[in-house]
Amino acid sequence: MPLSPTQLDRATGVLLGTAVGDALGVPYEFESRILRADETPQMLGGGLGDFAPGEWSDDTSMALAIALVAATGADLNSDDALDAVGENFLRWFDGGPPDVGTQTRAVLSATRRRLDSGERGVSRIMREESRRYADARPRSAGNGALMRTAPVALAHLDDRDRLADAARLVASLTHADPLAGDSCVLWCEAIRVAVLDGRIDVFAGLDLLPADNAAQWQRWLGDALVCDPKVFVPNGFTVTALQAATAAITQTPADDATHLEHTLYAAIRIGNDTDTVAAIAGGLLGARWGAGVVPIDWCHALHGWPQHRGRLTTAQELIDFATIIASDKRAPRGVTASGVAQRLSSGMLSDTAHSSVSPL
Repeated sequence: MPLSPTQLDRATGVLLGTAVGDALGVPYEFESRILRADETPQMLGGGLGDFAPGEWSDDTSMALAIALVAATGADLNSDDALDAVGENFLRWFDGGPPDVGTQTRAVLSATRRRLDSGERGVSRIMREESRRYADARPRSAGNGALMRTAPVALAHLDDRDRLADAARLVASLTHADPLAGDSCVLWCEAIRVAVLDGRIDVFAGLDLLPADNAAQWQRWLGDALVCDPKVFVPNGFTVTALQAATAAITQTPADDATHLEHTLYAAIRIGNDTDTVAAIAGGLLGARWGAGVVPIDWCHALHGWPQHRGRLTTAQELIDFATIIASDKRAPRGVTASGVAQRLSSGMLSDTAHSSVSPL
């Protein structure tokens, strides 16, 4: 859909906000590094996977696995697109990433074994393994689908119903529990509203949920507006992860110059799954305030999977991906997700991808 320059700036902030929250939270994940009360979070690297300073983790890498497909113009509600997303998840997983969530690892490992034995149908197998995992564990609504969901919103800015369907389908590849799907629907709709209208409304997607679920989520989100953010620990659960991100955003004074920065600090100070909570918050904050408010030193430090032509993806390419997805400047017909990344890294899509509002 056509976007105004202001809307496009906000759209380009979505992946960038996700990544900066992720990279800021990495050093402190599950208290791998203790953040002192007088210390400001920094992109120090380390964490659970010994990441380099400024390197994003699985949160952003898996989001980019989705973004690569969305940038081709594929319909994320289709089996072909879901297969492509699943293949990208596996390409990332096969590369031996330093940190993978327990549930995601179980589903992707089982999927890889079945594919290696000769079965076909990546997304079908992945959803079957996701369902099998959920059926065997009553508490399987982890935050691993929510953390990566932001690109789904960018691909459906003009259709909230299809957005909701796609959010659930993409979530179900690894997280079959309905609560995981609910959280992705709510956050994607909040991102869509922020990009188009420039406001934060975490309740905007309640009508897209089943009525009983919506009532429960209304209470959960209401708690996030008033409770001490530190009560939302542990936050590996998709509900408490969303509550933690919501609390950090809504309880931090809003100022267009500093809201993103201060909220990400607040999200990390909640503790526990710091990179994921900050990545979730960062996606919505980027949608609200745009790429232009992200500190330039953060942008310069950012990097991570996927790697093309011997180098990792950069902040500028996150902006380019978001521009392509949100403004319908898709790659030429027949170009695959991998091809999109290669063309961006070589500059072949620079005329259509590079945003005039890029901060870099």
